[in-house]
Amino acid sequence: MKTMIPTKGNLLQLKKSITLAKTGYDLMDKKRVVLIREMTLLLSKVRDVRKKISTIFAKAYAALQEANITLGVITDITKSIPIDNGITMTYRSVMGVDIPKIYYHEVPVELAYGISSTNTKFDYAYQMFLEVRRFILELAEVDAACYRLANEIVKTQKRANALKNIVIPEYESTFHYIQNVLEEKEREEFVRSKVLKNRLQNR
Repeated sequence: MKTMIPTKGNLLQLKKSITLAKTGYDLMDKKRVVLIREMTLLLSKVRDVRKKISTIFAKAYAALQEANITLGVITDITKSIPIDNGITMTYRSVMGVDIPKIYYHEVPVELAYGISSTNTKFDYAYQMFLEVRRFILELAEVDAACYRLANEIVKTQKRANALKNIVIPEYESTFHYIQNVLEEKEREEFVRSKVLKNRLQNR
């Protein structure tokens, strides 16, 4: 950076660059704070959902085990349950980061299997896994959001650090170097002018 020619034009350009770099750093720092705040809220939600999903999973698998015990292996019965296509996803922006939002268009539960070939144990297991699905969708949403936010926080921190520790110091160092050179030239010019003036007066 110090290879720049010491001119007033370059000094003014550097002054603008320093101002711009400091503004950029402030913006990056504010962005980082907002992203961390958003992620902190989501992490609290993740812990809550994981706790709930752990409980509901245990209940669902216990119900499935009871259904298997009373009906035998129920793989063939479960194949009659239709695939659910009621899931859509949109995004919301947080400081330029696209955060996913999952929507589930829940439809009333309809029995897709024969009542004569099942029992209440199977019905209960089915209901439990519907609950599991709801929590899985919620967990997928917050997990994906946390992952994206974490990545962006790291990138933002790196950019802010680069501006603070490398770019701005280099600009300021070059600015002072050029400023000192120009001031020295001005002093030399002043001394030359004074000497010349004294000579003319002595004549």
